[in-house]
Amino acid sequence: MMVVAVIPARYGSTRLPAKPLADICGKPMIQWVYENAKKSKLCTRVFIATDDERVASIARTFTSSPSDVVMTSPDIQSGTDRMAAVAKHFEETGMNADVFVNIQGDEPLINGASIDQAIQAVVDGRYDLTSLRVPLKSIQDLENKNVVKVIVDDENRALYFSRYPIPYSRVEPAKAQPPFLCSQHVGIYVYRRETLLKVSSLPQTDLEKAESLEQLRAMKAGIAIGVFEANFESVGVDTHEDLEKVRRILSNV
Repeated sequence: MMVVAVIPARYGSTRLPAKPLADICGKPMIQWVYENAKKSKLCTRVFIATDDERVASIARTFTSSPSDVVMTSPDIQSGTDRMAAVAKHFEETGMNADVFVNIQGDEPLINGASIDQAIQAVVDGRYDLTSLRVPLKSIQDLENKNVVKVIVDDENRALYFSRYPIPYSRVEPAKAQPPFLCSQHVGIYVYRRETLLKVSSLPQTDLEKAESLEQLRAMKAGIAIGVFEANFESVGVDTHEDLEKVRRILSNV
């Protein structure tokens, strides 16, 4: 089974412009994500998909091959849709993959073992779409709208994703203590190819637009998402504060 990882890297982030190229301990953030993705034992190849030549030119300096960098349209709005564009590009060039892994370019602490954890459940046929979660550690993260929350059932199937604390609690937020009922969502999705193309073909839903969370498009269409607990410190970089936190962590590695 051919498993292809794609790291969408959009230059024009509104909250942190030029985010993929942000320096972290002497490397651009996208390089940290790429090198950690390459440690996956189940990924056949790892690609970077970008809409900007500034990202592409830097990425070609550290990827295994210049062909590991794929240019996509700047009009594409979500990582899933950028993944689908890459999948169609592969199909046109005769390179068909069975499984596509979307590793968001703002997860520089992701590791190979966790990526493989999400891939394995798709390879085994348990799910057609999977992701990861880690425990929420603080009330600040619980209330931070940049930290996406997820709640799952007993089979690790997502019940809902939100930027708000879920579920509702009668305990005042200031008095809430971990462990929380929801977890922090990690920016990775593993799709069976047919599922990726199906989700990308669907129109954006009201839930997706309201939360600005692309995975809700799949959930509203009735596609089950397996979300498994991973063992690493996830920091999705959305703000300058997140960037400084990651720099502190990686400076001690």
